[in-house]
Amino acid sequence: MTGRLIHTGQVVLDLVMRVPELPVPGGDVMASSMDFLPGGGFNVMAAAARAGANVLYAGLHGTGGFADLVRAAMAAEGIALAHAPSAEGGTGIVVAMVRDDGERTFVTGPGAEGRMPPGLLDAITPTGQDVVYVTGYSLLHETNAKALLEWLPRTGEATVLFDPGPLAGKIPAAELVAVLAHVDILSCSATEAKIVETSDVEVLIVREGSAGCRVVHGGHSVTVSGFPVTTVDTNGAGDAHCGVLAAELMAGTGLLEAARRANAAAAIAVTRHGPATSPTRSELDAFLG
Repeated sequence: MTGRLIHTGQVVLDLVMRVPELPVPGGDVMASSMDFLPGGGFNVMAAAARAGANVLYAGLHGTGGFADLVRAAMAAEGIALAHAPSAEGGTGIVVAMVRDDGERTFVTGPGAEGRMPPGLLDAITPTGQDVVYVTGYSLLHETNAKALLEWLPRTGEATVLFDPGPLAGKIPAAELVAVLAHVDILSCSATEAKIVETSDVEVLIVREGSAGCRVVHGGHSVTVSGFPVTTVDTNGAGDAHCGVLAAELMAGTGLLEAARRANAAAAIAVTRHGPATSPTRSELDAFLG
């Protein structure tokens, strides 16, 4: 692949705790396991890299032990860094509580990755072969949103892929409208699709879990079937879908086939514990037979 996935979001460290159920207000539950794992934007980038894409992390990363952990994880996946460590502080933490049925709940504590200064992206010039990935989380950080919105008009012929994320309803309306003006592909869950205005987007992909996804393009809506599997952890499934979709499109795969392979990647991911569980390209090929 000659293009790059340029990820403009945030890499954090996930504290993943498996729990029988969420605690009631004022209560407590005992976790059966606890792990520190790279997460956030790392999940999408790892999925794309394992699918064969060149990946550039355009966001910030901080100092300290947590930041060292996420940088080591990115290096292990072959992900390039656009910037040196920031002096803005440490890397943020996400507490991910995963129930026994695989459903997950998050609490996010931002760090240096949420303090992108103006002009940080100016040195990055996308080409028509690149996919620029934008996450809704960026629009919840005032400085990140400002830097991103100043840069997006200069992405040229690159494909802009936007995932609004589970906090889509919290994104300020003005920032959301401004980003959507530059979006080529909107990938979201069925719940998020009810929140985000989708009428002017060239391609809409609605992820529907085990049912697969719905692809709306050129006035037509096509359901791309999913793959029945036994789910153990849904954390990172949407990220796996987006990362593999981007990698396939850069490889020249047609939109519907790229969506089918992304469905398969998400299906494999939910059979594994952890947030960054997307398969390699060879694993994906074997799964699809």
